[in-house]
Amino acid sequence: MNLLDLVGNTPLIDLSFLYPNHPGLQLFAKAEWMNPGGSLKDRPVKQMLCSAVEQERLIPGKIILDSSSGNAGISYSMIGAAMGYDVTIVIPGNASQERKLRLIAHGATLVETDALEGYDEALRHVHFMYEAAPEKYFFCDQYTNTENINAHYFGTAAELIEQVPCPITHFVGGVGTGGSLTGIARRLKENYPDVKIIAVRPERWPGIEGLKPLGEPEDIVPKIFEAEYVDQWVDVSADEAKGCCLKLAHYGYFVGQSSGAYLAACNKVATRLTEGTITTLLCDLGERYFSAGLWAHGNSC
Repeated sequence: MNLLDLVGNTPLIDLSFLYPNHPGLQLFAKAEWMNPGGSLKDRPVKQMLCSAVEQERLIPGKIILDSSSGNAGISYSMIGAAMGYDVTIVIPGNASQERKLRLIAHGATLVETDALEGYDEALRHVHFMYEAAPEKYFFCDQYTNTENINAHYFGTAAELIEQVPCPITHFVGGVGTGGSLTGIARRLKENYPDVKIIAVRPERWPGIEGLKPLGEPEDIVPKIFEAEYVDQWVDVSADEAKGCCLKLAHYGYFVGQSSGAYLAACNKVATRLTEGTITTLLCDLGERYFSAGLWAHGNSC
C-alpha cells in the first residue's frame, strides 16, 4: 500500500443524535477529513493527476499548476510530492495560515492573490500564468476537469449508496469547483430518482472558505457544475457555519467551516421534515482554521 491507496473509502458517521425530537429523521455524514491530506479534495486530485499521467498529459519535467482556496492545494502538493512532481498553487491571500504552511511543507510554490478579490481572482491569475508559459506547466484546472466529477460519481457517491443503510432522501453539499455536488448528485439521482439535492449558498462577505457564493453576474461559475441537479438552494451565513462547527466540536467532531455550513443547511432542511434520510460531507479538519478565527468564542447552532 502507498499514499494514494489511502484516499477514499472514508467512514460514514451517524449524526442522527442531533435530532432527538425527530425520531423519523436520520443524518449521515462522510468523514472526509480521514483522507491522508485531511480533506475531500484528495479524491478529485488523485483522480485528475493519475488520469493525466495515464494519458501522458502529465509528464516528467512539467510543473503541476492550479488555483485553490487551500484544500485542493494541499492535495496537489502532497500527491504531487508522492508522484515526484513540482507543484505551484495560486491561492487567495485570505486562505488560512495553516493551509499555506501545509502546502509549503510538501515543497509547493505559493502564488498569493488579493484576498479582497476572492477565489475568482486566483482563478483569473492561474489562467494568466498558464497562458504565459504553457510548455512549463501541466494546468490541471479542477474547475473544468471532468475527472473531478468522476472521482465523486465513482467514489464518494458509490460509497454513500453502499454505506447508508436505507434509501437516501436528501443530499446536502456546496459548490467550490462543482465537482463533488455534480458527481454525487448524478449518481444519487440514478439510484434514488426522488432524492432531493440541496445546495449551500454562502454569504458573499466574509464568505465561507471553499464555497462559492454564486448569484451575481460577475461570478465565475465552474464549467463542470451542473446546476440542473440542484432541487433547492439554502442560504447559510458564516456565523451559522461557525455555530455548527462549535456544536459538532462539543460532541467531539472537530471539522472545518464548510462542514459547519453543510450542517447548518441540514438543520434548515430537517425543520421541514418529519422523516427522511439526509446525507452530507464533513469536508476537512478543524485545525486548519485557528488563524482564521473559526474557534473564537461564539454560539453553537
